[in-house]
Amino acid sequence: MQVSFYLVANKLDKKGLAPIYYSLTLNNQRIRKQVKGVKCLPSHWKKKEQRVKASLKSEEYNFHVEYNKTIDDLDSQFKQLFRYIHLNGIKPTKEFVLDKLNSGLEAVNLTNEFFPSFEEFIEKGKNIKTDGTLRRYRTALNFYKDFSEYEDYPLRFDTITVDFFEKFRDYAFEHKNTLNNYFSKLISVLKTFMNWSYDRGYHENLNFRKFKAPEQEIEVIYLTMDELMQLFNHKFDSQRLEHVKDTYCFGCFTGLRFSDIKQLRISNVYDDHLKLNIKKTKTIDHKIPLNNFAKQLLKKYKDTIYEPIPAISTEKFNKYIKECCQIAKINTPTSITRFIGKKRIDKTVPKHDLITSHTARKTFVTNSLVLGMKEMVVRNITGHKKEESFRRYVKIAEDLKRQEMDNTWDKL
Repeated sequence: MQVSFYLVANKLDKKGLAPIYYSLTLNNQRIRKQVKGVKCLPSHWKKKEQRVKASLKSEEYNFHVEYNKTIDDLDSQFKQLFRYIHLNGIKPTKEFVLDKLNSGLEAVNLTNEFFPSFEEFIEKGKNIKTDGTLRRYRTALNFYKDFSEYEDYPLRFDTITVDFFEKFRDYAFEHKNTLNNYFSKLISVLKTFMNWSYDRGYHENLNFRKFKAPEQEIEVIYLTMDELMQLFNHKFDSQRLEHVKDTYCFGCFTGLRFSDIKQLRISNVYDDHLKLNIKKTKTIDHKIPLNNFAKQLLKKYKDTIYEPIPAISTEKFNKYIKECCQIAKINTPTSITRFIGKKRIDKTVPKHDLITSHTARKTFVTNSLVLGMKEMVVRNITGHKKEESFRRYVKIAEDLKRQEMDNTWDKL
C-alpha cells in the first residue's frame, strides 16, 4: 500500500485556493479522494513534503498547522489500516478499503496488535478484576509504551523475545530506577497478558515463558503493640486525623484490607463479628471476630454519618496516616534495603514515613501471633492463601519471642 497527498491546481475556488487530495494505491488499484476541509494557495503547497507551508507574515494566516494535522492523522490512519490488513492476513480489494474509509478508519479493530490487544485485555477484565488490579494493568501498559518509545523498540507479539526482556530490564533499572520487586510485577503482568492473548490465538510466541524476575523479600513494616496502643490512645485535635487514625487502627484490630474497610456497610456488622464479601479474593460471607478494640471503634461511630467506620481515598489516607503517626511520635529509626538491579540501596528513616494502609493488616497478623493466637486461626481471619507470605510473619513473631526470652529469663 502506498499513500501520497497532492494539490489539484486546476480546481481553484473563488479565493484561489486549491483542494488537497490523497492517492491510495494497493494491488495496482488506485483510490483518489479529496481531503475534507483542506485547501491552500498553490504557492503554499510543499510538493516534496506533501504538506502546507506557513504563510508569510504579510499574508493572511492559512491554517497550515490545522491542515497538516488533518493530513498527518489521515496518514496515520492509512498506516493503521495497512497493519490491520497485514496482521489479519486479509487480501485487500478496492471495495474492502472503500468500505473501511466510508465507515471511518478509527473503527478499525487491530485485535492482533500488541497495544490494542492490551487495551482489550484490560476492557475484558473490568467485570472480573478488582479496580486495583485494573489500575496496575494500566500503569504497566504505560510503562511498556514509554519503553517502546524511548528505546525505539517496536512492541509486537513477535518481538517479545529474550532480547526484548534484556532491553526492557536495562531500561527499567538504568533509565527508570525501577526497584526489583516492581520490575517483577511488570514482568508478571506482561506474562499474564501474553498467556491471555495466546489462548485467544492472537500469537504463537511462547518466548515470554522463559522470563524470570523473582520478587525479593523485603522488610515487614508494622506497629508493635506498644506503638499501636500509643497511636490508638492519642487524641487528635483535627477530626480528619482522628478519623484516619481510627480507620487505620480498625484495620490493625481486624486484619481487613483497606479496600474491604472502604466497602464496609452497617449490614456487615454483627454483635461480635463482621460478615462480608472479600473484594480481592472474592470470598463470600467471610466472618471476622471482633475484639474489644474493634467494638469500641464501631461504637464510637454508631448512629453517625460515618457509621460503621470513616473511609477516604487510598491516596489521601496514606498521606494522612503518616501525619498521624508522626504526631503520635511513632518515630523509631527503621532501616530498609531495596535493590535496583544489583545496586543495593540502604536507608534509615523514622517509622512514620513507612506507614501506609497496607501496614495495618501486617500489624494485626504480627501482633496476633506474638500474643499467642494460633497460626491457622490468624490465617482463617485474614484469608491468607500463600504459605510463603504468611511464614514471614511467623518468623518475626518467633524472633520477638526469642528476644523477650533473652531480655527476661536469660538475664536471671
